[in-house]
Amino acid sequence: MKNKGLLIVISAPSGAGKSTLCDTIIARNRNFRRSISCTTRPPRPGEKNGRDYYFLSKQKFQSLIRSGGLVEWAVVHGNYYGTPKAPLKKNIALGRDVILNIDVQGGFSVKKHFNNSVLIFVMAPSFKDLEKRLKGRGQDSEEVIRRRLLNAKNEIACLKKYEYLVINDKLNRAALEIEAIILAEHRRVRNISNTSFKK
Repeated sequence: MKNKGLLIVISAPSGAGKSTLCDTIIARNRNFRRSISCTTRPPRPGEKNGRDYYFLSKQKFQSLIRSGGLVEWAVVHGNYYGTPKAPLKKNIALGRDVILNIDVQGGFSVKKHFNNSVLIFVMAPSFKDLEKRLKGRGQDSEEVIRRRLLNAKNEIACLKKYEYLVINDKLNRAALEIEAIILAEHRRVRNISNTSFKK
């Protein structure tokens, strides 16, 4: 039996530990790939094209939008960010699982393009924990934290449209839960491309 690759969308409010969780899962699973976004912002020191982002000109990015080459895209602080469709299709065809660390709106867009994608919402144990984590980072002003918490409420309101909820209380346990979800999804008959058995 041969499995097709899966697209695993992991969304979470800021402070829920989504990025660390994604990094942990990818580091310990050889078949998992990180979805690499494209952007029009200039590379930061140490960033490599094709590893961290695909760095594109504004014209090239807009051309991808027009041709339907992006699964989702948004303008953030004047720069374009998006998820290119071609690498996702290629990885699925090769039987690889792709982890997409994106917001809920991006998640809905991925689901629209790839119906078999899996939507996982990650949350801190409580809203109070979320606030504590954001303040504990020590990198944002009170105003930015207030905005992030307001945005978190809007994202949590979309939770029912997701398929799974994982509480990120302990990193290893949350990672194991996500890995179990992915394994279960691979066992769905619809996700198995060859169901013939040896005689």
